[in-house]
Amino acid sequence: MQTFSPSRPFGCTNREVSILGQGTWNLEAADRGRAVATLRRGLDLGLTHIDTAEMYGSGAAEQLVGEAIADRRNEVFLVSKVLPSNASRAGTISACEKSLKRLRTGHLDCYLLHWRGQYRLEETIAAFEQLKGDGKILSWGVSNFDVSDLEEVAAISDEMVCNQVLYHVKERAIEHAVIPWCRQHGVAVVAYSPFGQGDFPTPKSPGWRVLEEIGTAHGATPRQVALRFLLREESVFVIPKASTPEHVSENAGAGALPLSDPEIARIDAVLPRGPRKRGLPML
Repeated sequence: MQTFSPSRPFGCTNREVSILGQGTWNLEAADRGRAVATLRRGLDLGLTHIDTAEMYGSGAAEQLVGEAIADRRNEVFLVSKVLPSNASRAGTISACEKSLKRLRTGHLDCYLLHWRGQYRLEETIAAFEQLKGDGKILSWGVSNFDVSDLEEVAAISDEMVCNQVLYHVKERAIEHAVIPWCRQHGVAVVAYSPFGQGDFPTPKSPGWRVLEEIGTAHGATPRQVALRFLLREESVFVIPKASTPEHVSENAGAGALPLSDPEIARIDAVLPRGPRKRGLPML
């Protein structure tokens, strides 16, 4: 089976991870058989980076992922997340063990703090290090962390490998400071909701027309062009959700799409990153 998704080093780890992954937020709401088939089709196409969380469907998404990868675990770079409300030292360990059970696996490749909450970062990080020492996770990171938060983590530990953040062509705020900080510190940036939430450029809009024109030149769709644009930075990975095999096949096609510097400049001009915002955008 041809692999469409190339890989790159995942932060400061030695792991080569597919730049295009599969998100699972709200995937449990789809037909279960079709959702499982979609995840497995994604694996066939090289989208071996699968992201989920205990929050998604209150564990239902993790169960669905566990079913999809049951006989293919060694192919997958598997990521899940602990809720801030569970992120005490003992709570993080308990939450991870429950996630492992739902996912039918003995370890996670990466475990993230979903966003910052009431517990001290030292507690959560201590739990991550204990889980890593016990072989239940291979690496850990964070999600929805701005630069000031990342600096706090870095002052506690140099083991953080990932920051998962909102990033799409109409929300590029992380390009101002988050991506440069992560690049400097060897931290992977994983873009969630890379098509936005109902705010992807609409047909006949200037942004759509540019994406469509560039796509036509390459035999690609506007969404494939948008995904590839996000991946132009070497530290970035994207995890679009797909609920049908056809949709995941379209996503996978973005991996082989070449974009020239003039094409990137056209996208940048029509869908600019805009001024730096106060606070980190998140969903």
